[in-house]
Amino acid sequence: MGPVDSKRPVVLIVEDEFLLRMEAADMVNAAGFEAVEAANADQAIEILEARRDITVVFTDIQMPGSMDGLKLARAVRGRWPPIKIVATSGRLRLGETDLPEGGRFLPKPYSSTQINGVLRELICES
Repeated sequence: MGPVDSKRPVVLIVEDEFLLRMEAADMVNAAGFEAVEAANADQAIEILEARRDITVVFTDIQMPGSMDGLKLARAVRGRWPPIKIVATSGRLRLGETDLPEGGRFLPKPYSSTQINGVLRELICES
């Protein structure tokens, strides 16, 4: 195996709206990270179980399915504590206690500059 540090950090984007997910993936890729996409929390859990290289979960809060983004954030924190969490919403405003410790909230609409900033901040913390 070659050096690991040449590999881009992997960000799992969990967003049920296809166009928003595609746009977020483009922003994440443009920021120098590798984007992996999931349409809901169940898909996200499957991906997390299959891959060991996810660094950040970037999730919408309002999603259909067995759990919303906040439940997903708590599940990720419980099962994969090193993974960083960024939650986003166009409707809700969260307080720091709504997300697991170290989680970040990014209101929609967000810009590529905001995504780049929050991802670099989280990655540099690790």
